[in-house]
Amino acid sequence: MKKIKKKDKVLVLSGNYRGNESVVLKVLSKKNKVIIRGLNMVKKHLKANIKNPKGGIIEKEAPVHISNLKKLNK
Repeated sequence: MKKIKKKDKVLVLSGNYRGNESVVLKVLSKKNKVIIRGLNMVKKHLKANIKNPKGGIIEKEAPVHISNLKKLNK
């Protein structure tokens, strides 16, 4: 496993976001995936609840596999 940690700057090597650089928000080590700020955005439909009484659609970052990333030097 690559040594990518939270707050590291990474470059996306493959996929729709190839060539983009951003910062790691969260590392999911058991799944070998990371969540990157502003990349791989997906729309999630929310049911109405106490926090969000109307429900609706939100956009959030989805995980990216660690093999598609390259750690950049600071």
